[in-house]
Amino acid sequence: MIKVAMTSVYVDDVAKAHAFYTGVLGFETRTRTDLDDGTPLVTVGAGEGAQRDLELLLEPGQGPIAEPYRRAVREAGLSVIVFSVTDLRAEYERLRGEGVAFVQEPQDQGPVLTAVLDDTVGNLVRLAQSKED
Repeated sequence: MIKVAMTSVYVDDVAKAHAFYTGVLGFETRTRTDLDDGTPLVTVGAGEGAQRDLELLLEPGQGPIAEPYRRAVREAGLSVIVFSVTDLRAEYERLRGEGVAFVQEPQDQGPVLTAVLDDTVGNLVRLAQSKED
């Protein structure tokens, strides 16, 4: 069986991204170290022990591949990742209270309710709640 173990998100600033994803979104730090060349290696995952086998790698977003990709995705209004939540409206209110900027307020999109936030490090992130839960 093949499963997703890790996915990457290119970010403007790894330290700032780490602070946002852990301090605001509630993820926990899984890995935090520097590679031999000084490049930070930071992974986060769902808090409270959930999804222990899945991590998000916060990748430095500079460079000839990452920068054009990030710019094109952002300009197209696409989310780089989708996080599921159990109560989207409650998360939306909580995060707005934390000062998070949303580019899309909660709205129905077929079988899900979604909202899109700015992660402060160059990306749009979609929150989604299944209407069937």
